Amino acid sequence: MTMVDEPTGTQAPEKEVGKARRRKEDARLITGKTTWTDNMSLPGMLHIAVVRSPVAHARISNVDVSAAKAAPGVIEVYTGRDFAEEQGSLPCAWPVTPDMVNPGHPSIAVDSVNHVGEAVALIVARSKVAAQDAVELVDIDYDVLPPVLRMEEAVKDGADLVHDELSSNTSYHFVFDAGDAGLGGNTDQAFADAEVVVSRRFVNQRLIPAFMEPRSCVVSPQGDNYTMWSSTQIPHILRVMLAMVTGVPEHKLRIIAPDVGGGFGGKLQVNPEEVLALLVARRLGKPVKWTETRSESLMTAHHGRDQIQFIDIAADREGNVKGLKVRLLADMGAYLRLITPGVPALGAFMFPAIYKFPAYHFECDGVFTNKVPTDAYRGAGRPEATFAVERIMDELAVELGMDPLELRRKNWIQAQEFPFTTIAGLEYDSGDYEQATQQALQLIGYDELRAEQRQRRESGDPVQLGIGFSTFTEMCGLAPSRVLGSLAFGAGGWEHASIRMLPTGKVEVVTGSTPHGQGHETAWSQLVADELGVPFEDVEVLHGDTSISSRGLDTYGSRSLVVGGTAVVKAAEKVVAKARKIAAHLLEASEDDLEFTGGKFSVRGTPGTGLGIQEIALAIFAAHNYPEGIEPSIDADATFDPVNFSFPHGTHICAMEVDTETGMVKIRKYASVDDIGKIVNPLIVEGQIHGGLAQGIAQALYEEAVYDDDGNLTTGTFVDYLVPAASDLPHFDTGNTVHEAPGNPIGAKGVGEAGCIASTPAVVNAALDAVRHLGVTDIQMPLTPERVWRAIHQGGDGGERATAGTIAWGGASTETTTGVSTDASSLGGDR
Repeated sequence: MTMVDEPTGTQAPEKEVGKARRRKEDARLITGKTTWTDNMSLPGMLHIAVVRSPVAHARISNVDVSAAKAAPGVIEVYTGRDFAEEQGSLPCAWPVTPDMVNPGHPSIAVDSVNHVGEAVALIVARSKVAAQDAVELVDIDYDVLPPVLRMEEAVKDGADLVHDELSSNTSYHFVFDAGDAGLGGNTDQAFADAEVVVSRRFVNQRLIPAFMEPRSCVVSPQGDNYTMWSSTQIPHILRVMLAMVTGVPEHKLRIIAPDVGGGFGGKLQVNPEEVLALLVARRLGKPVKWTETRSESLMTAHHGRDQIQFIDIAADREGNVKGLKVRLLADMGAYLRLITPGVPALGAFMFPAIYKFPAYHFECDGVFTNKVPTDAYRGAGRPEATFAVERIMDELAVELGMDPLELRRKNWIQAQEFPFTTIAGLEYDSGDYEQATQQALQLIGYDELRAEQRQRRESGDPVQLGIGFSTFTEMCGLAPSRVLGSLAFGAGGWEHASIRMLPTGKVEVVTGSTPHGQGHETAWSQLVADELGVPFEDVEVLHGDTSISSRGLDTYGSRSLVVGGTAVVKAAEKVVAKARKIAAHLLEASEDDLEFTGGKFSVRGTPGTGLGIQEIALAIFAAHNYPEGIEPSIDADATFDPVNFSFPHGTHICAMEVDTETGMVKIRKYASVDDIGKIVNPLIVEGQIHGGLAQGIAQALYEEAVYDDDGNLTTGTFVDYLVPAASDLPHFDTGNTVHEAPGNPIGAKGVGEAGCIASTPAVVNAALDAVRHLGVTDIQMPLTPERVWRAIHQGGDGGERATAGTIAWGGASTETTTGVSTDASSLGGDR
């Protein structure tokens, strides 16, 4: 073996972590050299089209498929009865209470339909066009039933039922009380003793993930083995769930997630069409493909958010918060999907946010309606919680006549108090809210904006200026398996990685985290390059194929870097430890006398001579000379399961112009300072923050999934469902503070959801700050010009709902500051 002989004092290579490297993935993505699922074509492949229900609630009385079967190119037509005995029920992996009611979810309807777009028949044809043409030839008779669409009506006694076999439309009643948990005082007493109580009803509207690439899957049978390519975030979880639902043995299933064009939680799902494609391929013994249209995607892929939030906050006259009460009505839609019931329950732990509430009570009713099921959407429970608490803090500030930022400062956790156990039982690991806030104030030019605001008000300018804050935190790195188990989640949260050292010195990294736009291939290469001291270009990252990456729990909840990246680092550490033994043997030195720097082992005190880890890879491949008692390999695996979540935080400030004559709103300036721990790649971080901001602002100003009184989605195209373009968004002034997370060796906290979580309340608070002096106290999202104008000129919130008053809390009630007294069960609304 030839030793490396370098001049003494040679500098170690520059560190990769912290470099703003362009993504390795981008070259193929932006030049169209991608492998989307719908690009795939296999010999003899058949195409599936889905016949969908045009009504929201009905019994199926007759299905006539004769004309469709006779259509040119059609191979077979299936109805729900054809698969009734083998389709099982789509999985729900999060039973949040022991008595949660789950009616089951067939992949294709058999006797009844419960939302528009539910599958009622399948066409299998030789071409996609032939399959789609035959959809119109299936004749189905429906006995139409009254649709259940508004949660506040659905929970009333005597309401029409979504599922006839159930006794009510309530799936579960989830309660968390900090006093009962031994984490805080008695909430009712805190409110009884409070000098000030403010109560509000907020609507967190239904949203559609609207990922760029529609869902698609291809299934290829090989005897009793099946390979599925799917546009999914969760190939490993999908494999397990498909085996459980269909009875196909797990080891006979291979799931591949090729290039995936976005997900935002919308592809964190076991789709009915994936189950049906597998069943059809098994029946026919031929490869099949299903790809949805854009309208199908908006109508039938799961939606997000959709909560009605009743929030009470108690304080003294000096602005010290004394208690928080939260009651949610959370729209499940017609069925419980993979983690549907857990999304609002997860948010329960984030409503206290960064504030030191001494008492806290949370209740949530999961409510069935005849709409598409809801499930995870970017942030999953945490944006809803952040919106409510940041809005109620502004409302409390108004009641007290305090500056909204000073109220926050008075109540947030101080830097010297970390680690801090919250009233909800979470241990926040690190941070400095004041530092992030000061930086954000400087970025946006706060003093100048306040001066301009005063000038506009004094002059009676029809375009008023408002400033809104959101000082937030979130729980990220969705992972600790024991914690997830205590919450009845159906899986763990660990992540797995393998590192293979090839004989030529190149490195293969196999990760269980499956990217769909996050930049794993680049960031993981940077981590490994630093750990092993090899060139960035020599690292290849493999993912998304359960035959290559056999273990993993995939990507969601800002867990990839915190959990998956840590698994990669730990595998790399094992590679170095194994290589150290080989190096000691070849250098005829003790392991304890070796130093490892810049990818090279050298004997301490003699840095000029050493052995590179890439050379060791070749030496152990040849295996001519290695120590007795060890295996001839330096490859390594690692599985990482953190003991705590990580907690990014930040301060977002929005300056908003509101035209009081037209209701038009315009974001003048937007500044955000986020603490996401150690930054691996600043360019990727900036992209994640910008994307999150776009989606959070979109909820505040543009997006809403709307149903008519018959249960039809009236926003089923991009003409009606308004996704903002870059031209609709402002310039973002962004910054970072860095307080490393102590729970992982990288020090990372997570960034994928931060912008989406923080921005929505900042925007709404800004709009209200602009017009509150005109008597406006709330505007329902999205803040369309019509809603803003109505709120200014006609009162209310610009939407079609009643104002909340007294909210019942387990027999107790709390009166709003306006003195209106209305029982919660009688509240009207458009949800």
